[in-house]
Amino acid sequence: MRNITAGLGALLMLAATAVFGQARVGIIGALEWDTMEINAAVSLDMASAHIRLPGGRSQGEALITAEYPGLILPGLLKLQVDSSSTVADLVRRGEWSLQETERVALRARSVPPSLSPDLHNLRASYTIGLEWISARLIRHNLAAEPPRILSPIAAPVYTGIIIIANEALPVWGMKSTALPTPCLFPKVWDSEMNLIYERNMLDPGKSFMVRYAPVQSIFQENPSGLSAEVIAITGDRPLRIFARGIFGTQPTDPIIDRVDALQILSSEENRRLLREGRVVIVIDDSMLHGEL
Repeated sequence: MRNITAGLGALLMLAATAVFGQARVGIIGALEWDTMEINAAVSLDMASAHIRLPGGRSQGEALITAEYPGLILPGLLKLQVDSSSTVADLVRRGEWSLQETERVALRARSVPPSLSPDLHNLRASYTIGLEWISARLIRHNLAAEPPRILSPIAAPVYTGIIIIANEALPVWGMKSTALPTPCLFPKVWDSEMNLIYERNMLDPGKSFMVRYAPVQSIFQENPSGLSAEVIAITGDRPLRIFARGIFGTQPTDPIIDRVDALQILSSEENRRLLREGRVVIVIDDSMLHGEL
């Protein structure tokens, strides 16, 4: 995979280098799980590209545009899809293509390049929403049914589900703890290790099976205690659940108590919340933002 990525980057850089010499172009950015976006800034040192203002500005903009796909590609490839796979793993197994990853990069919203205050660098900003790649990885045509139980319990009808997992949790099968790691498609298990929720249970028209939020979003000063962003997903009467553990090759999958699982599975109204992706996982602030 590194060879494939390096090869693509080399092709892009070869064309640019032929025109601009040893131009220094770099990228900084972060994966923001609370907004499901990648935000990146590409910067060109204009002196290294022998570009002079004002006439050379358009050349600098063209170089940034040419370099951007190769620079953002490694960050997209390391995106965690589920507990065992990154996008790079999917490419390696033939379940996703490098060309599709490039298309994700090219769908970015961009801000026209601007000059740094010292006029030495030209910088452009890019924002990539993860909904397109997530939707493309939901490949079933009909949502699988959440598990049904033989002896349902009386459960209120909720408007959403919030799983609180903002602290280090026991890792199932290991003598260790870890902060939950965000991914596009986490599974949810109960304390008896029954699978409660996975991506095939999501309605195909939905982009995300879960969303992530910081702990302060559930301690707001309003009647529900929830931020507007959380209410938009879970409504104002969600079931609040404390995760009891974490599971997976990467610790992405929360484990909830069997009693809490029964609250969800005992009524059609609450099972529907899973199909509609009305699930928020609250994680530690440090895990919400990852560098590219």
